[in-house]
Amino acid sequence: MIAALGFPPGFYQLDDPDEIETQSASFRSLSGMTAKERDAALAAGSIAFEIADWLNAAYSLDEPDLLDLEHERDPAVAARTVRQHWGLGEKPIGNLIKILEAKGVRIFSLSETTKNVDAFSLWRNDEPFIFLNTFKSAERSRFDAAHELGHLILHKHGGPQYRSAEMEANLFASSFLMPETDVKTRLPYVTSLNKIIQEKQRWRVSAAALCYRLHKLGIISDWQNRTFNIQLNQRFGKQEPHGILREKSGIWRMVFDDLWQQRKSRASIAQDLSIPESELENLVFGLAAEGSSSRPELPAEGPSPLRLVK
Repeated sequence: MIAALGFPPGFYQLDDPDEIETQSASFRSLSGMTAKERDAALAAGSIAFEIADWLNAAYSLDEPDLLDLEHERDPAVAARTVRQHWGLGEKPIGNLIKILEAKGVRIFSLSETTKNVDAFSLWRNDEPFIFLNTFKSAERSRFDAAHELGHLILHKHGGPQYRSAEMEANLFASSFLMPETDVKTRLPYVTSLNKIIQEKQRWRVSAAALCYRLHKLGIISDWQNRTFNIQLNQRFGKQEPHGILREKSGIWRMVFDDLWQQRKSRASIAQDLSIPESELENLVFGLAAEGSSSRPELPAEGPSPLRLVK
């Protein structure tokens, strides 16, 4: 039976991992998600906790720096407040994952077995976690990350268990990634879908997300919003025009670089935790540098979110 489950025998001798209660996690989308997929995502989260504990013991990570804005009724105001607190100003954000990691958010990916789960987030012992489905487009994952940041900041206490919470997180993400002043300055008016496709690259979002933002700001009308979304579907289907490169984790690339210097592989982490290497790969897939045997490239931007504990 143990061999069939694929976990090393040592795993079953460990203390039971922290389990995630369904009401504690904010899922990006519940539509089309089965109970089995939800439970698989939550089980992956429990293993991620073990990995996070290993990281905290081996390295000095940045402490969480997330505001608690549960009582802020306007998500756009909350997004602007967070930007000001983090010193981001009104300009577009570069690598969002690295910024979140530098602010103490622990980010993991979801495996293909949970492909209908877009993303989810939760707090565990005052440590924020975001799980992203990296099989989605890079733009979609980026918006998902901002959406989950909204949940962590707006719905920290008790979990977002009401319908309007998803709308609030969407408005937060849209405002956070596309600040009102910058959008209105850059796009005071829009007359064609081609303009949206061209300008979306500034904020590194999908064309649909920019349409949503322009509509909320009153720059395009209801009719334009419907027309542009129909045209997007007709011309591109599920493909994103002028797609961006997927953002990478600064923490995991530096961890694997440190292991490389010690002549160790990714498998050494799995061995330390008594978990299958496949479980580790699923939780960092799409976030770290490609390849487990070659030396990963060090991050080229931003402060390091990680230091060795020595």
